Amino acid sequence: MHFDSLRQTMIDTQIRTWEVLDPEVLRVLQNIKREQFVPAQLQELAFADFEIPLGDGERMWTPKMEARVLQELEIQPQDKILEVGSGSGYFTALLASMGKLVHSVDDNSEFIRSAEGRLQMQGISNVQLHIGDASGGWATTAPYDVIVLTGSLPELPKTFLDQLNPGGRLVAILGQSPLCKVRRYRRSADGSLRSGDLFETDIPALRHPASKKFQF
Repeated sequence: MHFDSLRQTMIDTQIRTWEVLDPEVLRVLQNIKREQFVPAQLQELAFADFEIPLGDGERMWTPKMEARVLQELEIQPQDKILEVGSGSGYFTALLASMGKLVHSVDDNSEFIRSAEGRLQMQGISNVQLHIGDASGGWATTAPYDVIVLTGSLPELPKTFLDQLNPGGRLVAILGQSPLCKVRRYRRSADGSLRSGDLFETDIPALRHPASKKFQF
């Protein structure tokens, strides 16, 4: 398959039409090979406007949602990032390509091991993968400049906001299926918080497993 041409079509017809025009975001979407992060039997769907199932009730975001959230996070090269829910490792790779260091946490050890291999294939080394429950935050390596939750929660625990640096940005998916809202928070230099809803979606909820810790 001609993955490069399919990738360009995805960017032109899905990403740009969702008002994702940041040149750095578009560059990263060009460089990271999404087809290498999807299950092998579904590679032909890697660039479709479709949530690809990953197993264990999880699925990848659509390409346009990945791109839009990435743009809304306004990641800077010096940023330390927390990702809650590693999934396939694709969004982890996008974050790592824009920031300094990503701490990515997932409760599924198979997801973590698969993500590790895929990230290595892409030559990405500025990611620390953790197995555990980060549905209430991840204090071990806090604070963070950027936090993103890839699964939904009924409401955002205050602990996440407590782990956000001044000037930091956080994107969470709040609500319950079938109606959730993607909300962005920003902490000002004086410590005050602002938030606003970006768009609606329907994303599986974060699980709350018994915590276990493991790091590659």
